[in-house]
Amino acid sequence: MQEQPVIRQSDKQSGSGGIMGQSVGVIGLGAMGMGIAQNLLRGEFAVLAYDLSQAAMARAGDSGIAIAASPVEVMHAADTVVLSLPLARHVEETIEAGFAAGVFDNRQGMVIIDTSTSETAVSRRLAARLAEAGHGFLDAPVSGGPQGAANGALSMMIGGDAEWVAKAQPVLDSMAAKVIHVGDSGAGNIAKLVNNMLVACHMLTTAEALRLSEAAGLPAKDALRVINSATGRSALSEVHFPNWVLTRSFDSGFSAGLMRKDVRLALELASDAGCTMPVSELVAELWSEARSGLEDTDDFMLMGDPAAHAKERTDD
Repeated sequence: MQEQPVIRQSDKQSGSGGIMGQSVGVIGLGAMGMGIAQNLLRGEFAVLAYDLSQAAMARAGDSGIAIAASPVEVMHAADTVVLSLPLARHVEETIEAGFAAGVFDNRQGMVIIDTSTSETAVSRRLAARLAEAGHGFLDAPVSGGPQGAANGALSMMIGGDAEWVAKAQPVLDSMAAKVIHVGDSGAGNIAKLVNNMLVACHMLTTAEALRLSEAAGLPAKDALRVINSATGRSALSEVHFPNWVLTRSFDSGFSAGLMRKDVRLALELASDAGCTMPVSELVAELWSEARSGLEDTDDFMLMGDPAAHAKERTDD
């Protein structure tokens, strides 16, 4: 059992603690997984990766990452495997394929690090099954976006046994600037969903506050100067709105569909826990495609400027 949350700041001065030649597998080379794999390579790990996209694997190969023919090949070859997959079912299917192929037989001490925003029940089930086979599973969702993944500047919230966290520490430190061991299996998933539920709320409240400011005659950029020096500030007001809304770039790298998924998972978690969430239920409705006008593929920053989004739709 984890007695105290552990927060470590990574030491980036000596290859992030990587061990030259130590093999790490990465399954999933999307916006986050690609950056993670490339950063692990810079951390002096031998990286073997797989993705369904041939284009993604070609980009990874061009950067010096070894390419595998399948997820099973990755798991056979590496003692530590990082998953960066869209949904909990993809995580479960990947590990089940490993069991079916005998990946976890006749060996001990493999660690699976799941950086996906997954489901608590799935993570706990997988951790228990892998523990029976002598292996570790860490639910380790991340915050920091594609840029943070590429720079090794992610914040990572981890659920799992402290023994496996310690064993995976060099890999974790190479991926993230801040590693927070929250508790036992599933705790990382819970922390990520709680965090992203707040992000979804903060987006709506910040956008509404700035619309009020503009309507009353104070430009949004000037209102933000005050908000960010006072008690109304958040990461949305300090980072997201100045960088991606006021500049009208709307290219944070995180989609409206991913935000909807995280809000849905948070509400499902609340239902399972018997926790009433009236504000979050309203937020989920406002984030819906019907209410927001945003498609799943749109950048979630467009929610900060619905009028601009509507104009783009008209122009199309």
